[in-house]
Amino acid sequence: MAKRSRPKHPASARTATAEPRGATATADAAVGPRQPCPCGSGRRYKACHGDPRGASTFVNRTFEGLPHECDWVALREFVQAGKAAIELRPSPYADIDSDSPVQVVTVLPGLVRSMRREDGEAWLGLQIVSRSGDESADLADALAAALVTEPGTPVDVATAGTTGKRLQDVIAPESAFEVQLFEGFEFWFEAMDDPDGALAASLEQLNASVDPTARLTSVDAAYWVSVGSKEHLRWVMPHDEERLLTALARLHAAGADQLGEDSRMVGSFRAHGLLVPVWDLPVGTGAEAVEKPAAEFAERLGEALTSDAALTDAERSARHGLATRQLTIR
Repeated sequence: MAKRSRPKHPASARTATAEPRGATATADAAVGPRQPCPCGSGRRYKACHGDPRGASTFVNRTFEGLPHECDWVALREFVQAGKAAIELRPSPYADIDSDSPVQVVTVLPGLVRSMRREDGEAWLGLQIVSRSGDESADLADALAAALVTEPGTPVDVATAGTTGKRLQDVIAPESAFEVQLFEGFEFWFEAMDDPDGALAASLEQLNASVDPTARLTSVDAAYWVSVGSKEHLRWVMPHDEERLLTALARLHAAGADQLGEDSRMVGSFRAHGLLVPVWDLPVGTGAEAVEKPAAEFAERLGEALTSDAALTDAERSARHGLATRQLTIR
């Protein structure tokens, strides 16, 4: 499958499908010198992170070590309109002593990297193009810029690595990450006046592109989405990829990988070092109907993950099929 360039528009302007934005067929573990670099720069690997003459280190698992890593990946890669509050460590940056509330947001107005709202709250946009091979460091820089700017001001970070910090250095280890999902982008402009109706007109156009999305409550980091003619479940999983593929193959061979009648696991994609299995669901299923099947699947998966038995021929065939239906987006 040919490489797809990162879209110019935010998630709100994209059509959500089983293949989220920026998908490529490049495997992180074995990138050829003439293949596209997995950092998403668009350059060949040998001219980017495969160049020994000084290219920055590519960090595959961006959010590793953060509380709720899987939900960070979801908001970064395929949730369209959502946010979550985070807590910072005391004095997270050497020269910034800020107790401002902080929200991470899927995408911000004008596609800016971060902003300081009129109420003083700092907002960090997750769906931004990385400026280096370490996206966690890029996001930490953008957050630092928001914390020191004047309220009501959007900010952009022209260079990466300016603070020397990563998100893992500035976010409290016990920080909550309760995801809020929205049907549109009205939450951008809460409490703002709109005397001439221009704001409402702009929002109407933006909101028309947002697909209904829900986070399941019975399991972690599983997101149902309806795109009109299809419904999907995308489930970010924290397990080791090789063990997870083997476990999924065992379930598939046993006919135990469905999430209800007529559902089908169609493949998976890699995002920030984690595997994200994707299911097609019958139109009209809805998120609530998937809750119980997802919880039951999680139990079956947990059992399969503990098995060290040799794979049967059917299981090996299923594993090969799963491996060939993977896409890498980060």
